[in-house]
Amino acid sequence: MGRVNKLTVLAVISAGFIGLNGQAIATERTHKITNSDFFDIANMSNVQLSPDGKQAVWLESRWDKELDKAQKDLWLIDTKTRKTKRLTFTNESESSPQWSLDGQYIYYIGKQTNEDKKAPYNGKSQVFRLSIQGGESVPVTKEVEGVNAFQLGDDGSTLYFLGNKTKTDKDPWAGMRASHSTPKYGHGKVTTNPLYKLDLAHYQQSVLLDDDKVVWEFNVNADASQIARITTTDNELVNLEGWSDIEVFDTKTATNKVLPDSAWRDNAPSPYGWLLGLDWNENNQQLAFRIDFDGHPGKLFVATPKNDKANVIEVSRSGDMTLNSSDIQWRPNSNEICYRGADHARVKLFCSEIDGDQQGDTRTVIAGDLVIGSYSFSHDGKKLAFSHNGLDHFSDLFIADAASKKAKYKRITNINPQVDSWILPQISVVKWTAPDGTPVEGILDLPAGYKKGDGPLPLIVQIHGGPTSATPYALQHRSYGRSTFTANGWALLSPNYRGSTGYGDKFLTDLVGNEHDIEVADIMAGVDHLIEQGIVDGDKMAVMGWSNGGYLTNALISTTTRFKAASSGAGVFDQRLQWMLEDTPGHVINFMQGLPWEKPDAYTHGSSLTHADKIKTPTLIHIGENDQRVPLGHAQGLYRALKHYLNVPVELVIYPGEGHGLSKYQHRAAKMDWDQKWFEHYVLGKEVE
Repeated sequence: MGRVNKLTVLAVISAGFIGLNGQAIATERTHKITNSDFFDIANMSNVQLSPDGKQAVWLESRWDKELDKAQKDLWLIDTKTRKTKRLTFTNESESSPQWSLDGQYIYYIGKQTNEDKKAPYNGKSQVFRLSIQGGESVPVTKEVEGVNAFQLGDDGSTLYFLGNKTKTDKDPWAGMRASHSTPKYGHGKVTTNPLYKLDLAHYQQSVLLDDDKVVWEFNVNADASQIARITTTDNELVNLEGWSDIEVFDTKTATNKVLPDSAWRDNAPSPYGWLLGLDWNENNQQLAFRIDFDGHPGKLFVATPKNDKANVIEVSRSGDMTLNSSDIQWRPNSNEICYRGADHARVKLFCSEIDGDQQGDTRTVIAGDLVIGSYSFSHDGKKLAFSHNGLDHFSDLFIADAASKKAKYKRITNINPQVDSWILPQISVVKWTAPDGTPVEGILDLPAGYKKGDGPLPLIVQIHGGPTSATPYALQHRSYGRSTFTANGWALLSPNYRGSTGYGDKFLTDLVGNEHDIEVADIMAGVDHLIEQGIVDGDKMAVMGWSNGGYLTNALISTTTRFKAASSGAGVFDQRLQWMLEDTPGHVINFMQGLPWEKPDAYTHGSSLTHADKIKTPTLIHIGENDQRVPLGHAQGLYRALKHYLNVPVELVIYPGEGHGLSKYQHRAAKMDWDQKWFEHYVLGKEVE
C-alpha cells in the first residue's frame, strides 16, 4: 500500500448540539479551551441499569480544588423522563454500585468517619445501602479492616463480600522479623481475603470461605452453588501477572478446585498474563473469564467446571478487534457472552453465542463510531445502558435495545453542558505507511476552522501509554495532551503505532522484540506524512507522552534531533532498571523476550540510556515520587545524563506522594502549565514569563 496522498478525514466536529428532547439547539461556540477547563470536566463510569431498565446509576468523577483531588459520586437518572439526581455528597469517592433485586436500593462501597472512629465509621471501605427515594446512606458491613469487594446474591436477600485479614508467615526467619520489627521486610506478612455471607433479612454474618488466599476478584453463581475466585498466595502485584489461579468453590460439598491453566499459561504466547473478569452464566454451570497480556492479544474463555476437570473453550475474535478491559457479562435470558473490544480507535460492544462447548455467531451490538466506556443490561436482557465518548462530547449515558441486530441508541444525559459553548478541535483519523509497508493510523486534532491551504502548523506528537492500548477517535481534554494545544494553534498527532490494540494481532505483536525501533519508525513516518501534506511545519515540532508514551518520547529524542522540545512523563530510561524495580516485571520480559541475563542485547538496544549521547532536545521530565510502575530512578537517570554530562536544557519535576498517575489537582495543573510554557519557549521562541 502506497502513501496516502491526502488527509483522511472521517468526521469533523459539528457546530451545534442535539438537545436531549431530540430538537436541534443552535449553540454559538465562543469559548477557547484552556488548561483550567480540564478541571471542570465530569467523567462517567460504572454505568448500572436498574433491573426493570427504567432507571440507571453511574459514578461521576469531578475535580475538587479544595480537596486537591478528583471525587466520585453516585448519580441517578430516570431513563424515560431523563430527570437526574445526585445521590452522594461525601469527600470520599464511592465505588462499585449495584442495584437491589427490587430496584429500590443502591449498594456501594464507600468510606465514612465519625468521632469515635469505630467500624463502620472508621474510614475503612464498607458496603453502604442507599434508597433511591432519598435519605441517608446506611452501613451494611462493619469490618475493622474494611471490605475489599462485594456482590449481591440473585435471591435478593444475601450479600457476599471479601474482608481483609493479616497473615504472618511461619518460616524459620519469622522470629527474627518479629524481634526486629522496625525495618521493612520484603515478605513475611500477607493480607488475605476471607469471603463472608451476610443475610440481609436478619443481618446475620458468617464466614463462607477462609483459606488464607489473596483474592483479587470473586463471583457467585445464581443459585449460590459455586463461587469463582482469582487468587494468589501473596499481595505483591508480580504474583498476579503469572502466578494467579482461578479457583471454584462448591458450597454444597465445601470443596475447592483450581482450574487447569494450560490454555492461558502453557499454551499462551506468554506465561505472564493477567487473569481478570469473572461472570457465571445464569445456567449456573458456565464461567466466563479473561486474560490480558502485555504485547500479546488477550483471550476470553468459557469454562464448565465438572468434578476434577473443566471443559474450557476459547472465544474466537473476528477482524482486527482486540479485547478490551475486564467487564465481560452474560446477557440475561440469552446464551451470549458480551465484551468490549478495541477496533481501529473505536471501542465497541460485541456479543458471542455460546452453545455448550461450541461458539456461534458474534455480533457488534451497536454499529457506528463509538468509544464505549462501560455498559449494563436490564434484568430481562432487553435493554442496554452504556457510556460513550463522542466527537463533540465527553462520556455520556446512552440507551439501546440490547437484543436487536441493528440496535439504535439515544443519548439521555449531558453531564458537561459547558462543552456546548467550546470551540472544538477538528478530529480525524489520518493514515500513512510505515517504512516496511505496514499501514498505520493515528488521531489528528487540528484547530477549529483550519484549512489545508492555511499553511503548516507547529506539531505536537502525543504518544499513548501501554503500549498495549490505543488513542481513541473521540474528543479528549487530557493533562497529557489533546484539546488545549489545538486551541492555541498547534496540530496534534496521536499515533497508534505498532503494538497498539484494535489493528489486528500481527500489528500488536510486531512490537515484541522490536521496541525502540519499529514503533519509532512508525511515528516518524506519520510525522513526515503530515509535513508532506503541508499541514505541519517540520521545523516546529515537539513530542510528549506518559508511561510508555514517556518511554517513546525518550526513544525518539535519542534517535532524532528533529524535535525542538520534549515532555517525558513517567518514562522508562533503562530496561534493566525497569525489570529490577517495577511492580509488573513480566511486561519487560514479554517485550525483551527473556530475562536480562538471557537477552542482554535486547535490554541494551531497548534502553534509551544506551543512546543517550545522541540527545540534543530540551527535555521536561515529569515523575511521581512513589511511582511503582516506572520508578523515580528512570527520571533521575535521564536528568543526570542531560544536566551533568550532555549539557542539554532539562527540568526535572517530581510530584510528592504521587504514583504512576497524578491524582492531585495542583499537580495536574502544574504539569499542563509546564508543558505549555516549555513548548512555547523551545518550539515557538516565546520568552519565559
